[in-house]
Amino acid sequence: MSKNDNSRRSQLVKTATAGVMAALIFVATQIRIPIPTGYLNLGDVMINICSFIMGPMAALPAAIGSALADLVAGYPVYIAPTFVIKGLMGLLAGLFFSKSIKAYTEDGEHTVREYLRSAKHIALSVLVFTGTELIMVLGYFAFEALPQLYGVAGALGSVPYNLIQAAAGIILSVPVIRIPGIYKLRL
Repeated sequence: MSKNDNSRRSQLVKTATAGVMAALIFVATQIRIPIPTGYLNLGDVMINICSFIMGPMAALPAAIGSALADLVAGYPVYIAPTFVIKGLMGLLAGLFFSKSIKAYTEDGEHTVREYLRSAKHIALSVLVFTGTELIMVLGYFAFEALPQLYGVAGALGSVPYNLIQAAAGIILSVPVIRIPGIYKLRL
């Protein structure tokens, strides 16, 4: 196979993976777990997994899968903000994973597998997912606080629910990206 064929094949694999990830994010967002204040969905968990696997390229499947979920759920007013918010979440978490794994393994003495087993990885993953989930909470607050939507007082009402959604995203994502062998899926 020529270098050009390998490049095309690599791009095809990345495109196909992005499509599958967008579909998985869409489906995970449709999975609703009832809680006293409404329900949680698993969309953020899948975005975090996608970020680990795809790096910064996770922005597109995160944005598309989540926005399509809003469309199907009957929330068209949220499609554009969701596209931006979830895309940003995928981009930033993906950048972190790409850079931190590269920094840990570039000396040639450490492997991705060792990195994933390290306490440093767990702590940094929690920190990154906390940051991306705060983007979600603040992003939806800013959108909902617009005067033509709910205003600041109304938007404050969704913050506790979004914080619960964020906590679930963090708590469920960290163990999943530590599953043995999942690092082999990284692009």
